[in-house]
Amino acid sequence: MVFGYARVSTSAQKLQMQIDALEAYGIDTKNIFTDVASGAKSDRPGLSELLMKLREGDTVVVWKSCRLARSLKHMITLMENFNSLKIEFKSIQEPFLDTKSANGRFIFNLFSALNEMDREINRERVITGLEAARKRGKVGGRPKGLSKRLRDISPGVASMWKDPNASINDIKRIFGIAQASVYKCVRYQGINIHSMDHKNKVKRSK
Repeated sequence: MVFGYARVSTSAQKLQMQIDALEAYGIDTKNIFTDVASGAKSDRPGLSELLMKLREGDTVVVWKSCRLARSLKHMITLMENFNSLKIEFKSIQEPFLDTKSANGRFIFNLFSALNEMDREINRERVITGLEAARKRGKVGGRPKGLSKRLRDISPGVASMWKDPNASINDIKRIFGIAQASVYKCVRYQGINIHSMDHKNKVKRSK
């Protein structure tokens, strides 16, 4: 199945140009998801709904990559999740961003390598900082409570949790988080994780 996604930052802007381009590409109108939200905003109902519908072998098409992701890091995270689910991606205005082409796969592999390097650098900085804090007699570690990122994605995680066809593994892959973080997000949205839904999620993940 081929899905399209379109986004504008404000209601003063028009989605129709992007929708027309996606339809001209051959995507059925009912398979085009839209949002009116700034690029930095994490709560995008249209994107969350699209992510919940994706299955192995599907393709996501956008008019331009900046319509999909909040940042380069967000884009790379989405691409890595798409790759793990065997989902293709294409940008109409950026032909080099097409995971079905050799050039497109090379570019995303390069982005993923840079992202991994960035994670390693940040991890090293954290370890160095904790060591320095310990030498000064301070105890390091994460502050208590939900991180800003988990708070930001918790609405989308909760939406997938309510989807009877989505397993815990699906949620973990889409949002790039651990199972414990899935539970934290769900609880943050006021959902009882010990309900029958939880048992079904666990069963589907096995």
